[in-house]
Amino acid sequence: MNVKNITDRTYDVLAMGRSSIDLYSNDIGAPFEEITSFAAFVGGCPTNISVGARRLGLNPALLTGVGEDKVGSFILHFLRREGIETKYIPLKPGKRSSAVVLGIEPPDRFPLTYYRDNCADIALTIDDVLAAPVADSRTLLISGTGLSQEPSRSATLFAAETAQAAGTTVVLDIDFRPDQWDDPRAFGVVVRSALRVVDIVLGTEDEINAAMLTDQSQVSLTHSQVSDARVSGDVQAAIRTLLSLGPRVLVQKRGASGTTVHLSENGNQPRQIEVPGFPVEVRNILGAGDAFAAGVLYGFVQGWDWYKTIRLANACGAILVTQHGCANFMPTHDEAMTFIQNHGGF
Repeated sequence: MNVKNITDRTYDVLAMGRSSIDLYSNDIGAPFEEITSFAAFVGGCPTNISVGARRLGLNPALLTGVGEDKVGSFILHFLRREGIETKYIPLKPGKRSSAVVLGIEPPDRFPLTYYRDNCADIALTIDDVLAAPVADSRTLLISGTGLSQEPSRSATLFAAETAQAAGTTVVLDIDFRPDQWDDPRAFGVVVRSALRVVDIVLGTEDEINAAMLTDQSQVSLTHSQVSDARVSGDVQAAIRTLLSLGPRVLVQKRGASGTTVHLSENGNQPRQIEVPGFPVEVRNILGAGDAFAAGVLYGFVQGWDWYKTIRLANACGAILVTQHGCANFMPTHDEAMTFIQNHGGF
């Protein structure tokens, strides 16, 4: 493998995983059954993150899969217009670009339905990874959903192993979507197996507990019951376990309450950094975590300390929850900096 010095690499971020057309309700507050129209945007966790990173000023590439269909053309057209490197995105004949339909009932109901049968991005292979610039990127962003099925699962793990060997920092967004797994008990098993090749983990308290639950404790749980089990878990014990499995940093997202960064201390109690959030009126929480992740990647690549990095990430997430959709509404660098300045600064 030809490994470049980290400062000489072409891309700041290689984001890998799902992409979709997102159909967002135009009837804000209406029950899903009463929606009359939708707005079409681009979505998918790594795709959103790549757009957010680009708007902040990074140079990202995206590794996803799209079908030879109009939805795939819609996604690629938007990404190219945004300045995202798309030449590593394979077309998957016989597969479909995915779609998501979303309702918006603030402050706390955002029902969504996935259409991911025969999905193009789950068809990513090891060969697709070999053709991508893993060793020519400063960071690799992977997500939990990319681990949910084969061949994407093996491709994602291979990408993380390749990145680790090349000195590329691996960032995992836990991105737990129970209905994307044949059995929710498999989620924790697979995520834990991936942590040995992950440097930085991003997740909510629920996602952290879901990842660290043993399969014994999840026996007989249905998809709808998993959330109750997650909430009842000991998140501090889960954090310690997670960090013992390989990652050196865990970023715990706590919404309006802010963010806690947990730093591994060689087997000792993790060191914590508390970073306050920004109070805003919520319109739509979908995609806020992806805007947050883009902020994390920006600060990390720039060499910022964790407090400043997460302050930016919190601002990006806060801006997005006031918007209608995900990728199309990611804040620019100037918008994020102005927002921070107007809300107490760093």
